[in-house]
Amino acid sequence: MNRIIILLSFLTIAFISCKTSKEEIDQLEIAKQYFKVLDNSDYTGIKIWFADSLITKEGEYKQVYSQNEYLEFLKWDSVFDPNYEILEIEQQDGIIKAKISKMDKRIFFLHEEPFITNQSIRFQKNKIVTVEIDYVNFNEKTWEKNKTKLLTWIDENHPELNGFIYDQTETGGIKFLKAIELYKNRK
Repeated sequence: MNRIIILLSFLTIAFISCKTSKEEIDQLEIAKQYFKVLDNSDYTGIKIWFADSLITKEGEYKQVYSQNEYLEFLKWDSVFDPNYEILEIEQQDGIIKAKISKMDKRIFFLHEEPFITNQSIRFQKNKIVTVEIDYVNFNEKTWEKNKTKLLTWIDENHPELNGFIYDQTETGGIKFLKAIELYKNRK
C-alpha cells in the first residue's frame, strides 16, 4: 500500500512539473511572438494572447486598455514603421523579462536614437495581462527640445495639424508623421 501511495505521489509531482514547464515555455514563446508581431505590425490573431483588458505601465503612467483599444494603439504605433529587437529575454518567477530596442520614424526624430527598455510581461492563465516598461536610455532633454521645435513650427505653419501629439489613433499617427515630414522639408 505504501508503494502505491509513493508511486502515485511521484507521478503527481512529475505531471505537475511537466505541466508547469510547458506553461513557462509557452509564455516565453508568446512573448517572443508578441515582439515579432510588433516588429512586423501584423496584428491578425493577436487578441488570443491577451486577457479582456491589458494594463501597460511606463514609470508612473498606467493605462488600462480593452483589446480593441490596444489594437488601435498598435495601429498608431505601426504608422511610424517600428523596428523592435529583442536584446535579451528570459522567464523569472513566472514573469517574462525582456530588454528591447525600438526605433521608428517618430523616435528617430524626437529621440535621435533607439529606445532601450526593460519590459516585464505578466500572464494570467497564459494570457498577457500587464506590460511594464522601464526606459534604460530615455534622453528627456533631446526629446523635449525636438518636440518643442516641432510643435512650435506646426502651430505657426500648419495649425490644422495641432493636437496630433496626443492622438494615439491611426489617424493621429498619420498626422504626427505628416507633421514630422513637413518640418523636415521646411525651407
